[in-house]
Amino acid sequence: MPKKQKELKKLEAKILSVFKNTSHTILNYKQIAAKLDVRDTKGRNNIIRLLSHLKKKEILISQQRGKYLLNKTRVKTEEAELRIIPSGKGVVSLDSFDEELVVPKKHLNKALDGDLVELSVHRKKNKFEAHVEVIIRRAKKEYVGVLEKKNDYAFVNIRNKSIYTDFFIEREDINDYRDGEKVVVVFKSWAEKKDAPHGKIIKSLGKAGESETEIHAILHDYGLPYEFPTSVINEASRSSVEIEKEEIEKRKDFRETLTFTIDPKTAKDFDDALSFKDLGEGRIEVGIHIADVSHYVKPKTELDTEAYDRATSVYLVDRVVPMLPEVLSNGLCSLKPQEEKLTFSAVFTLDNTGKVIEEWYGRTVIFSDYRFAYEEVQSMLETNLPVISASASLSKKSYSVPKNVLNAIKTLDNQAKLLRKKRMKSGAISFDRVEVSFSLDEENKPESVFFKTSKDAHKLIEEFMLLANRKVAEFIGNKKKKRPFVYRIHDVPDEQKLANLKQTVSSFGYSFNPSEKKISKEINSLLNACQGKREQNLIDTLTLRCMSKAVYTTRNIGHYGLAFSYYTHFTSPIRRYPDILVHRLLQTYLNGGESESGNLIEEACEHSSQREQLATKAERDSIKYMQMVFMEDKIGKEFEGVISGVTERGLYIELIENKCEGMIRVIDINGDYFYFDVERHALIGHRTKRVFQLGDPLRIRVKKVDLIKRFLDFVPVY
Repeated sequence: MPKKQKELKKLEAKILSVFKNTSHTILNYKQIAAKLDVRDTKGRNNIIRLLSHLKKKEILISQQRGKYLLNKTRVKTEEAELRIIPSGKGVVSLDSFDEELVVPKKHLNKALDGDLVELSVHRKKNKFEAHVEVIIRRAKKEYVGVLEKKNDYAFVNIRNKSIYTDFFIEREDINDYRDGEKVVVVFKSWAEKKDAPHGKIIKSLGKAGESETEIHAILHDYGLPYEFPTSVINEASRSSVEIEKEEIEKRKDFRETLTFTIDPKTAKDFDDALSFKDLGEGRIEVGIHIADVSHYVKPKTELDTEAYDRATSVYLVDRVVPMLPEVLSNGLCSLKPQEEKLTFSAVFTLDNTGKVIEEWYGRTVIFSDYRFAYEEVQSMLETNLPVISASASLSKKSYSVPKNVLNAIKTLDNQAKLLRKKRMKSGAISFDRVEVSFSLDEENKPESVFFKTSKDAHKLIEEFMLLANRKVAEFIGNKKKKRPFVYRIHDVPDEQKLANLKQTVSSFGYSFNPSEKKISKEINSLLNACQGKREQNLIDTLTLRCMSKAVYTTRNIGHYGLAFSYYTHFTSPIRRYPDILVHRLLQTYLNGGESESGNLIEEACEHSSQREQLATKAERDSIKYMQMVFMEDKIGKEFEGVISGVTERGLYIELIENKCEGMIRVIDINGDYFYFDVERHALIGHRTKRVFQLGDPLRIRVKKVDLIKRFLDFVPVY
C-alpha cells in the first residue's frame, strides 16, 4: 500500500475512534481536527474528504450540512479480528453477540485472515451478518505460495484455506524466480477495483513439494524464524564456558548430592535435573534444578531481544527451532551429565505422605551424575532391578547402576504417585492422550508411525515439574505485598461447547452432565469411560476443544485443568521465555528488590501467549504434512477409520492404524444426495436416509495425496 494511502487509512481509523468515544455528539470537521490535533490545511482537507467517504458508506450520517453522527443503527462500535474459514467467508466474534457473525465474501472489503477490522452489522431476515468497513491493521506482512509464471506477469498462489486470494506479481518483480517454486511474497497494495493484491517476492524456499521447502513454508506461514542473526550467535558465543569460583561461592552447592536428568532418547537440551537425599524418618529432600538461563541471557541485550521475539522453541516433526542459539541451548545451559552447571532451584523436603514441609528457592550449582532416558527409568521401575536392558538403554548395551540410584528413583516414583493422586482428588483433569510420532530415515522421511504414551517415568518428571511450578507461584502469590508476576492461567470450560459435547457423546451411549458443580469430575469420568474404545481419540479431541486456552498473564485466576490456585512456568527457560522472566522476577524478590512495571510484564505475557499458539499450530501442521508424506505411496490401499469430523463439504476420517486424517468429499459419496445435519453432526442421504455420523467406523480407500496443497482425499469402500 502506498504511503499516502496508509496515512489516510490511519486517519480514517482515528476519526472513527473519535466518533466511537463520543457517540452521542454531533461533530464537524473542525471539532474532529481539534480532537486529533490536526492544524495544517492539508490535514483538515483530508478529514473533510474522509468524512464524506464515511457518509457514503453509511458509517456516518449527516442530519445537518457539515455535521456528522455515528450511524448507530448500522455500526457496531467494537473492533474485531477477522477469521477466514475454508468456504472463503469470514467470521468474527463481537462482544454484543453470543454467536460468531458471518462476513459474506462480497463484504470482506479486501480484509485477510487475522486482520484487525472495523465492522458494521446488518440484519438479514432472521440473522445478523457483519461487513468489513475499515482495515485497521494487517495481521501479516509475508505470505507463502507457489509461483505461477505467465508471459509478462506472474501469480503467487497462496494454497492456504484461510487465504482466499492470490498475489499478482508485476514483470519487473519476477526476477530470476522459477515457475513452481515456493516463494515468500510481501503485500504491496490492493487497488480499489482489482481482484487480487499486488505483491513482491522476497525469497524462494525451494521447489514446492520437497520436505525441506514445505517445512520452511510452515515456519514462514506463522512468522516463525529459523535462522539466528549473526550478531546474536556472536553474542551467545562470547558467553564464558568456565564457571568462575566466585560465582560458585554465591550459590548453594549440590555437587555432592545424587543428581540425574530424565528425558526423551532424542533430547539434545536438558532443562531440568532432580537431586535426591534421604533425610531419614520418612523424609526426603528433592531438588528440582533448572538451567540458569537468566545468568547467561541478560536484559536489554541482542540475545535477550531475540529470545523475547521468538518467545518459545518450536518442535516440528523433523527438527527443533530453538529459542536460544545452540551454543546455549545444547551447550552452556544444558544440564549434561558429568559436568558442573549453574542452576536455579526449588528444593523441597517431603514427608512420606507427599506433603511439602520445607521449601527453598535460589541459585545453585550441580553436577549431574546420570543422564537417563524415560525408557531406562521405566525399565528399572518395571523390573525393580538396578539393571537397564539393552533394548531400553541409550547406548543399546545393558548396564547397571548403584542400588542407591534405584532406591532414589523408586522413592521419587512413589512420591509422584502421591502428588498425582492429590491433584486428581482436587479436580485436575486427566488427559492421557496418545501422541503421534514418526520414525524418520536419513533423509527425514517417515518410515513408520508409532504412538507415544505417558508411563510412570514420564509422570514422575511431570509431577515434580508441576510441583516446582505451583510452589514458586504460591511463594510469590501468597505474599501480603502483591507484586507483578508471570502466572500460567487456565479458565473454566466453555458452557456451550460442553452442551455440544454432551449431545455428541450421548450418541455413543455415554452419560455426561455438564450442569454438575464438579465439571472436572464429569470430564474425568467420560475420559475414563471411553479409554481404549475406538471413539477415545475423538472424545479426547472434542473434550479438549471445550477447554479454554492456557495463557500467561499477571492477573492470576488459577489453573482449572490442573486444579491449582497458583501456577507458573519455572522449569523450561531454555525453550520458553516466560520461564526466564519468572527466574528474573523470583531472584529480584528474593533479593528484596522491585520489578519493572506490571504493564511491561503483562505485555510480555500477551506476546508469549500469542507466539506459543503460533508455534503449536506450526507443530500440528508439520505432523499433518509428515502424515501426508507417509501416505504418499499408499494410494489405492484400504484402511479402517473413524469419522472424526462432519461438515457440509464432507467427512473427515481418522485412520485407526496410524491416526492420519483425510477427507471424503460429499461428491465422492455415491448413491444419494447427502445433506448436512448440524444437530446430529451427520451427513444424511435425502432418499436412502443413510447416515454418516461423527464417531462412526468407516472403511476407506486412499484416493489422492497432494503435498503442496496439503490435503489427503479418501473415498468410502462400500
